[in-house]
Amino acid sequence: MPNLTTALLDPILAADPAGPRITYYDDATGERIELSAVTLANWAAKTANLLADEFGLLPGARVAVLLPAHWQTAAVLLGAWWAGLEVTLDADPDAEAALVTADRLGDVADVAEVAVLSLDAFGRPAPDLPVGVTDYATAVRVHGDQFRAVAGTGAALDGRSVDDVVAAARAAAGEQHVGAGDRVLSTRRWPTADDVVTGLLSILAVGASLVQVSNPDAGAMERRVVSEKVTTQLAG
Repeated sequence: MPNLTTALLDPILAADPAGPRITYYDDATGERIELSAVTLANWAAKTANLLADEFGLLPGARVAVLLPAHWQTAAVLLGAWWAGLEVTLDADPDAEAALVTADRLGDVADVAEVAVLSLDAFGRPAPDLPVGVTDYATAVRVHGDQFRAVAGTGAALDGRSVDDVVAAARAAAGEQHVGAGDRVLSTRRWPTADDVVTGLLSILAVGASLVQVSNPDAGAMERRVVSEKVTTQLAG
């Protein structure tokens, strides 16, 4: 069975490994970070190694991802799929692991392995975590930035197969008029599987690049269209 991350990233890594793939802004903090396909793949590999080696997850295991639209969320999703895991975007008590922000810890109290992402621009750890909860920023650093893709054994995203997710992503790209080489500006959130498909995977599936903005400032957005050479916008 194919691997979702391989299906999405391999064509991009072959065609344009060094160009900007995800550029993330938070207008509330002034944060800006840009990742090439290679850098995104390195973070995904570190995450896959964390999930497989430190958490001991096997292909087919279910992992809950309760995170906002953010470049680190993209790395977490791609890492989980690289390890052959199924991602759910719900607080599933039957998940074998969860990656969450600190404010969602109460939603995953029954999950065996939990990692918290601070989403800090400088990689600072999440403070005052309960005993037994892993700090993602600290833990992921020690893991390797290469990973041998693992074939999925079933669903990839909330019950959908790899083929179904890829087909849905490509269809969404067509509906949104996104194509290879496009620079896509988006303020959309990713709380559901459909949102992840339309707001993130549709862009990767056709070889476009994403400019993702949190807490958008209207004035800054107008300037950003020019500075980031935006060709297409997705309304929030």
